[in-house]
Amino acid sequence: MAATVDLSRVIFIVLREMRKPILAIIIVYSLSIVGMVIIPGPVVDGKAQYLSIFHAFYFMTYTATTTGFGEIPFPFSNAQRFWAIVCLYISVITWFYAIGSIIRLVQNPYLGKALAEHDFSNKVERISGDFFIICGFGDTGSVLARGLSDARLTAVIIDSSEERIKALQLRDYKVPMPGLFADASVPKHLIEAGIRRADCKAIVSVTSNEETNLKISAMARILNPGIDVITKSKVEIWEETLATIGGKVHIIDPFKTYAQLLAFSIVQRYFYSFNNWLVGDKSTELEQPLSPPNQGLWIICGFGRMGQEIKRALNKQGLRTAIIDPKPISPDEENVEKFVLGLTTVRTLKLAGIEQAVGIVTGTDDDGQNVSILLNARSINPNVFTVVRQNSHENFAAFQAAKADMVMQPSLVAARRIMLLLKAPLLKPFFKYFLVHQDRDHEMNDVISWVKMCVGDGDKVPPLLTSFDITDKNAKVLMRVLENDSVQLGDLLKDPRNRTKPLDLVALVVQSDEGKVIILPGSDYLVKAGDQLLLCGTDLGYRLFLATVNNEYKLYHVRTGLRQPRSFFMQWYVRKMGREGL
Repeated sequence: MAATVDLSRVIFIVLREMRKPILAIIIVYSLSIVGMVIIPGPVVDGKAQYLSIFHAFYFMTYTATTTGFGEIPFPFSNAQRFWAIVCLYISVITWFYAIGSIIRLVQNPYLGKALAEHDFSNKVERISGDFFIICGFGDTGSVLARGLSDARLTAVIIDSSEERIKALQLRDYKVPMPGLFADASVPKHLIEAGIRRADCKAIVSVTSNEETNLKISAMARILNPGIDVITKSKVEIWEETLATIGGKVHIIDPFKTYAQLLAFSIVQRYFYSFNNWLVGDKSTELEQPLSPPNQGLWIICGFGRMGQEIKRALNKQGLRTAIIDPKPISPDEENVEKFVLGLTTVRTLKLAGIEQAVGIVTGTDDDGQNVSILLNARSINPNVFTVVRQNSHENFAAFQAAKADMVMQPSLVAARRIMLLLKAPLLKPFFKYFLVHQDRDHEMNDVISWVKMCVGDGDKVPPLLTSFDITDKNAKVLMRVLENDSVQLGDLLKDPRNRTKPLDLVALVVQSDEGKVIILPGSDYLVKAGDQLLLCGTDLGYRLFLATVNNEYKLYHVRTGLRQPRSFFMQWYVRKMGREGL
């Protein structure tokens, strides 16, 4: 439908702009042909010769191309030659007028936009399988698109910046990623992006404008009530409004998310490194888990949204906090051991107690100031644990050289959180299993060792983390077998080329169709129709797993260790003689 509408717009713009030039050409050529037909030619055998309509049209056609084949079918009379001169000059002027109109048409921004929308709609219609819509291609959208591409998940992208969409077209994605330069809050563009399609699984709104994100979310809920809505928000009042639009809505606040990551890292020292490793952070070292101090004083420099969220998270862990900010804080603010009014300098750091502090958070919206605070704090207390905020992705090299213990980049935090929601929603109960009980530190260490042994350390290629639903669409053969028989999870995770070896793939979580969640299911778990698996492994291991659940011969082999006969004769022979006859 959208492609047809865009094509109609293109045709309308072309006809509107070229109407007068086309009419001028038709009139000039019609009069020229009529004149050539009615003007008498030379006299032959006492009879004047006349051009036919075909010959007159032929003459005007080849003269328009400046080819000039001569005077045919006979030499012209002087009257015909005079009329030909008039026609040539008039037609040249008309063609100049038409060519100028064509140039203006090509430069018409509305035509270019209509053609782009038509091409975009065609690309979206050619998408086969599930896909997502990303509204906003800034730092967060760009990181998210790259992560989805690495996971071979298709996304449709809309952004209000033409330069960003042009940059999108130069990216080497592994799957189609069609993009459109348009306002994503306009319903027409969301329809062109395929929001009403059944295989559109979610819409992600990560623009830099809070109001635009709210409008996109509301429009998406109206156009497709069943679609998942994921939106980024840093303002509490917008979060309250988003939470009331109905349906399944995930609100991603990067500051709140990172505060939770910091708190979880204090509770479970393997959490931060394992979480980053799963999302493909190559700088993460699993052998050296991050351990933020769980006792003592933390200093928070900058009491904006990030500072407020981190203060709450630290206070919940029983940690003391001091604040440095140029603006006075509310007198009702609780659990603040010391507040220093002013910019963060060596003087204010000492007033806040940097010599005795165990951790410092630099959370201003200025990258240069954050790095300066980090250097000053280390010069006074070299052993202080440092958490620094990186606002712009372009400053990555500087922050990497600073070697802070934890770097908080809002766009990266939001992108990773959204990525896990889209491709691995079961990771939340997986981590919850370890975080609820702090005495499971060694158990998580064992899990990390097990996963790393099966998958590899991910130094060259990040681990593949994905969800797999046991349905007719994804596992036809397995579903057919489950109707009459049982299948163990361990059999599915065997290498179909050599069933004595396991695949480079592990099942972290299983969620049944009834909602029951099993963490780290054993190999003897009997899979059922409708189960959702959270798998972690290599790309090759996952492709071999897909081959097993969709191929009756491979599935039979990993379950029994026998080879199922394929030819008609061998199938008859086995039924007749039994397998002992083989």
